Amino acid sequence: MTEAARGGTKVNAGTIAEPFREEIRLKVKKLKDAGIDAPLLVGLLANNDPSARQYAEWTGKTLTADGLRYELRTLDDPIDVEASLRECNDDPNVHGIIVYYPIFGQVESFSGASQDDYLRDTVSHKCDVEGLCHTYRTNLYRNVRFLDYPNNTRKCLLPCTALSVVKILETVPTCYDRSKPVGRHMEGQTVTVINRSEIVGRPLAAML
Repeated sequence: MTEAARGGTKVNAGTIAEPFREEIRLKVKKLKDAGIDAPLLVGLLANNDPSARQYAEWTGKTLTADGLRYELRTLDDPIDVEASLRECNDDPNVHGIIVYYPIFGQVESFSGASQDDYLRDTVSHKCDVEGLCHTYRTNLYRNVRFLDYPNNTRKCLLPCTALSVVKILETVPTCYDRSKPVGRHMEGQTVTVINRSEIVGRPLAAML
């Protein structure tokens, strides 16, 4: 049976990511050559979930390999996450924040959403590296691409996991038609998204 007959295309995500990682390495090198410290990402971990801990380890290895700085802060009590998160928001030496979920899971917060959603929206857009805070999510659904209209020099972040799926799809033969205008490269294609979370499914559907 041929590859085409099976209907599947195997892609190497590491190969797709390499040009983006190389761009980061070059920018970090320019900062260091100018005597400026590499950006610092702080990870907040407040659970014993094996997947979250492994994700934190992978984050540190990847950032270190690309020349960035990483600091993992482990919290014994989940109730302390918000205070630590706000402290990071206000710290000029912290350039990015990533919270390793689940913290409270789907336990409701006073805002009506889950407590984890509340924490996600507490991350300042200035420190949000995942594109999941309220500012970035809202701008995605309103198709607002910049934070500083009308100057349009500061692009909004897109939800990172959903964006990675789009970047992978761009490399799949016959999936993207670049002869069509921007925003219509997948026109006529049928895509099934089996997920409706605000982290992956809904943003991905909006981006496609």
